[in-house]
Amino acid sequence: MESKSSNEAEASVVANNKIHFSKEVKHVIDKVLKSDDPMDAPDFNCVDYINQLFPNEQSLVTIDETIQRMQCEVSLIDDNIRSVVRGQTNTGQDGQLALCEAQKVISTLYEHIIDVKTRAERTEEMVKEITRDIKQLDCAKRNLTSAITTLNHLHMLVGGIESLEILIEKRLYGEILNPLQAITEVNQHFQQYSDIEEIKNLSQSVDKIQISLAHQITEDFKEAFSVKKSSNHPRLGLNQLGDACKVISVLDPKVKKDLLKWFIAQQLEEYLHLFHENQDIAWLDKIDKRYAWLKRHLLDFEDKFGAVFPLDWEVSERITVEFCRLTREQLSQIMSKRVNDIDVRLLLFAISKTQAFEQLLSKRFTGVTLGINNDNQNTSSFTSGDGQLINPTLLVFHDQIGSCFKAHLDIYIRSIDRNLAELIEKFVEQVKEPFKVGEAKSTVYPSSADLFVFYKKCMVQCNQLSNEQPMYDLALVFKKYLREYASKVLEFSIPKQLTTSTSIGKSMSLLTRDMQNLSTAAGQVIHNFLKEGDAQRFSKGDLIRICCVLTTAEYCLETVQQLEDKLKEKVAAAYVNKIDMSEEKDVFHRIISNCIQLLVQDLETGCESFLQAMSKVQWQTISNVGDQSSFITGMCANFKQTVPVIRDNLASSRKYFTQFCHKFVNVFIPKYINVLYKCKLTLSDGCNNVLGCEQLLLDTHSLKTALLDLPSIGSSVNRKAPTSYTKVVVKDMTRAEMIIKVVMTPVQLSAHFTQQVLKLLPDITIAEYQKILDMKAVKRVDQLQLIDLFKRTASTAAAAGLSDNTDSISTDAEQQNSTANALDSTNDNIMADATSTEMSTYSTNVAVNATSTPKRAFIFSVGNFTGSANSSAGDKNADNSSQSSGDRGRIRKLENLLKKRLP
Repeated sequence: MESKSSNEAEASVVANNKIHFSKEVKHVIDKVLKSDDPMDAPDFNCVDYINQLFPNEQSLVTIDETIQRMQCEVSLIDDNIRSVVRGQTNTGQDGQLALCEAQKVISTLYEHIIDVKTRAERTEEMVKEITRDIKQLDCAKRNLTSAITTLNHLHMLVGGIESLEILIEKRLYGEILNPLQAITEVNQHFQQYSDIEEIKNLSQSVDKIQISLAHQITEDFKEAFSVKKSSNHPRLGLNQLGDACKVISVLDPKVKKDLLKWFIAQQLEEYLHLFHENQDIAWLDKIDKRYAWLKRHLLDFEDKFGAVFPLDWEVSERITVEFCRLTREQLSQIMSKRVNDIDVRLLLFAISKTQAFEQLLSKRFTGVTLGINNDNQNTSSFTSGDGQLINPTLLVFHDQIGSCFKAHLDIYIRSIDRNLAELIEKFVEQVKEPFKVGEAKSTVYPSSADLFVFYKKCMVQCNQLSNEQPMYDLALVFKKYLREYASKVLEFSIPKQLTTSTSIGKSMSLLTRDMQNLSTAAGQVIHNFLKEGDAQRFSKGDLIRICCVLTTAEYCLETVQQLEDKLKEKVAAAYVNKIDMSEEKDVFHRIISNCIQLLVQDLETGCESFLQAMSKVQWQTISNVGDQSSFITGMCANFKQTVPVIRDNLASSRKYFTQFCHKFVNVFIPKYINVLYKCKLTLSDGCNNVLGCEQLLLDTHSLKTALLDLPSIGSSVNRKAPTSYTKVVVKDMTRAEMIIKVVMTPVQLSAHFTQQVLKLLPDITIAEYQKILDMKAVKRVDQLQLIDLFKRTASTAAAAGLSDNTDSISTDAEQQNSTANALDSTNDNIMADATSTEMSTYSTNVAVNATSTPKRAFIFSVGNFTGSANSSAGDKNADNSSQSSGDRGRIRKLENLLKKRLP
């Protein structure tokens, strides 16, 4: 059965006598017997092998040689098999002989192991017999040594107690130290034998000796330092007292503590009497005498008794620490009783003297008696009186006395408040003085620098006093007077100008007073409105003062931020989040904005008269085009007179000068366009005066050039204007030019005129379109027809653009504006196309514009979606397309957009 199982595991024999090995066996055979012979391959095929040897008829020539070679190989394999089979016949006999030989060797080895083990046991027994006596002797030796040592200690203890009693009685403290240390150590050795009565009695005797010795030394110290002699024993000398201190160091630490407490109190007894709160010398104005007393006393003490006390007792430092405690308590009591007598000078004097004294103590002593570890000290930074940083590890005595002043630092804060109030009044008086142009070295008011220098000194001083609540209170005072400075100094110094509201108020009061002559009053109101251009302007000195206020506000704005950061750095962590000066920064921001607005108004006011002159020019009568008009020359002269003054005085605030230029053009150009709409360019026969239009176009282009050069006008250095500014001027002034070119287009060909309007002014509103018609003196009846045509044309273009790209239409008006801004850059090309358009190609242009009209043209097609009576074919198309829900949604979006844009 075993043979059969083995054959099934490794190979199976089939009817054709072929052996099939498993994959594992084949893999092992391939590793052991590596062969490249194709016949050894597991998938060997005879037919394929023969076809490989003889691929064609010509190769059969060598078949006989191949057969012969194969026969030789078969014979060789047979011989090998025969040798292997014959060799296996002797294998069983050889294996049996080898097994018998191995069994004999194992038996011999076992016998040797048993013999070795037996010998080892006998040897161990022999060693034990030899060393038994040695162990007994060793144990006896240890016991004997311990007994001798104990007897010696016992002898020392008994003899030491007797000798100590004699030495104590004779007060020989120098000879007591060594025996006392010895019996103390021996007594510790006998603590394990405390259950023995004799040993217990000896231990109690040692304790009594220590107690007696401590009491005796304490009495001797009191006797030595007392004025009157109270015992029969002679007073001890300083050397004996020094030996007594060494003895106390060996005794219980409480003895040393009690002795030092008594001694320090005895040393400071005189101080308590001299500086009692009833004495005049105890008040703050003589606080330096307290510290002088301690200095003298320490020198006297160290000179007399320095050798008495061991150095590690730190008696001088202990006296100083107790002095600081007593002084702190005394000052707290006396200041609480006489708080009304404390003024800021006296308080700062006392604090200054105290801080200097504490720094001196920190340099003199290590602070070991205060329990301060130099590795774990508070690393807060401190500043000396001269502003130099002091190593925090040296300030071990910081606030040991000075903490008593913190409860009264509100006096200091109130004093700072009063000083700042006086300083602000001084600044106000300086502002009231006449402003001297050209004398100032800087456009920033010196008072602002003085204010922040004072702030810095106060902050440094307060940081020396306390960085907690007083520092936060000081920050509140700073905030208060920053607002005071902004309102009383900066805003007060801004020159006043007669505003439009003032003139309107006077005119309205005129109407109220003179209701009987209503026509006269109304005429006066209109006259006042027309006289706005004659408003009083700022002088050069006023402009410089405004610039000074602006630059000063900018300096204050930057410095306030630095002040806030520094306060947060200095103040304690609990108050950091409470410090916020955003309101004060907003105040200075507002002042800067007001100054820029005043400068803009002044430059704008200088142009009012020229704009009025422009509106009064008879443009319809101009017969030739010459140089720029006088009102443009006057505006340029106004720019050259005003802008250089502002630019030179804002040289250190370039960004605000740029803001000034931006705000001016944003206000002035729309006003210029409004005046442009008032110009009459139509002749008596109803046609446009082309020469008048060309002259106005020339003037507008000249103004555009002047505005582009505005930031550097009158400057020796030709600096390029900011890109953002240039874009605004080009965009808005190009619109003014386009308005004039639209006016130049004949209105008789209404379709062509409408197309020109849509090309040149794609974002025009109905109101602006009507103003253009007024410029061309079109009759009201004709205006209605043109407006209706304009709506239909814009509606057609809008519908075409919507059908081409509905996804690009946004319901947000800002999206429409951004699209228009992108199209403004192509206005020049549109203008050229519009100029070259002929009436003969009108129908083609309509088709083209229907798909290419910018999205801003949609705003004119209000008639299509609001249900007006003037519906056209475009309306019908829209209504038809609105039958589907998608078209209705898109039309509704466009309708909402139109409602936002149209007035």
